[in-house]
Amino acid sequence: MPATMMRSNARLIRDIRRSGVNDDRVLHAIELTPREMFVPPEYAARAYDDRPVPIAHNQTTSQPSLIALMLSSLRLPEDAIALEIGTGYGYQTALLSRLTRHVYSVERWPDLAERARQNLRAAGIENATVVVGDGMKGLAEHAPYQGVVVSAVGKRVPDPLAEQVAEGGRLVMPLLSGWAEVVVLFHKRDGRLAEQESLTFARFVPLVPGTEPR
Repeated sequence: MPATMMRSNARLIRDIRRSGVNDDRVLHAIELTPREMFVPPEYAARAYDDRPVPIAHNQTTSQPSLIALMLSSLRLPEDAIALEIGTGYGYQTALLSRLTRHVYSVERWPDLAERARQNLRAAGIENATVVVGDGMKGLAEHAPYQGVVVSAVGKRVPDPLAEQVAEGGRLVMPLLSGWAEVVVLFHKRDGRLAEQESLTFARFVPLVPGTEPR
């Protein structure tokens, strides 16, 4: 990573620490991952600011400190298989790939999925699989997952996603709560997904049906 990029990434990590996230594994994943490779070229100069970046289809690449909070809450072991709903340009996918044995990511927009694949290849990441599909249905063929992160807001956790979480695993997802969107952490116990903790308020795109996986 070039020296200027390293300095910018170090500043981003300081900002994330100030937000309250101090998970060393997550921070190291961010340190290893050049965010400018995962945003549109016209936003490369803003890649290391701790704020969201717009991408196609009125989507966004989430604020890094929010991503860090959600990923740290999953407490993923190194041998975990993870599921991501909402790939975007692949930045969070790249971080998950550094925290797990393999990450499967479902994206509803084919052009975004292809861009994410290109970005992940360019970054040398081989343990991530991006599919075009319906995020509300998850990806049952590779379940169960020790961690599931949903980067879109809904009224509740879709039943297929709840079913695909491994026993003892975790799911993090923003939910509508009155007028607000609250990022909520769930834990699978005795075959049931139970709410464990409300992490923060945030703004996300809505979780809507997509196409069948491919």
